[in-house]
Amino acid sequence: MAVKEFVKAFLKYLASEKNCSKNTLAAYRNDLTQLLSFTEMSAAVVLDGSFLRSYLLYIKSKNYSSATTARKIASAKSFFKFMVDSGRIEENPAKNLVSPKVNKQHPKFLSALEYKRLLDEPAKLDTPEARRDVVMLEVLYATGLRISELVSLDVINIDLEQSCIYLESNDSKRRVSFDSNINQLLKTFIGDDRLDLLYNEKEQALFLNRRGGRLTRQGFWQIVKNYTNRAGLETKVTPHTLRHSFATRKLQSGMDLQSIQKALGHAYISSTRIYKQPSSSIR
Repeated sequence: MAVKEFVKAFLKYLASEKNCSKNTLAAYRNDLTQLLSFTEMSAAVVLDGSFLRSYLLYIKSKNYSSATTARKIASAKSFFKFMVDSGRIEENPAKNLVSPKVNKQHPKFLSALEYKRLLDEPAKLDTPEARRDVVMLEVLYATGLRISELVSLDVINIDLEQSCIYLESNDSKRRVSFDSNINQLLKTFIGDDRLDLLYNEKEQALFLNRRGGRLTRQGFWQIVKNYTNRAGLETKVTPHTLRHSFATRKLQSGMDLQSIQKALGHAYISSTRIYKQPSSSIR
């Protein structure tokens, strides 16, 4: 099997076994495609430590940020570890690669007061779009979904009897629970408010734009930005800020990291540990 086929097998493993998001898979695919291109460019016969040191020098010559360089090295390490663990090779040639140090900042999150100010903006308006936006903000804040997961939801993904959301991406599946407040919001939205935006009864998307089609992540990103400006919040707020707020709030309420990792759908616990860094309390 060629290296290209090994990469395909690795990406399939990340999707099915590690439950990686589409964005994470895209990053791995981009990094490993670059590794494959370098393999072809250098006409490498053996992918050993010497080859990977040359690849590291090649990466550094691109003047990427330390964070990007570290990610590309981490992608290579993960790929070759998979190759060893799956019995395709005996030794990991990337184990001694040194990554640049990256000073990670704690993710920015909203305090309870800041979130209320943000939520108050669409709540002031009596339009189908504003009522939709309230539900989207509340679901993000209460579940920690990725924005790509939120806008990809279909009505069928919502189970009001079990109070949960069923997510499916590639070969991976995830179940996210929500409380009675979110249950009532979604029940009202699906049975009433969503219908005000629905033009085609065959449309399955849960959250619709004013033309009756699926709302895009870029569209909702702009919506959040507009509400942030109207609320006069100094913090830069994006849909991902609400995901960070969920994780930080859960951690400070006593939830363990493994449970937060599962709720967020992180493939690796290292992605969740960033919330353990010192931060201000949510008030």
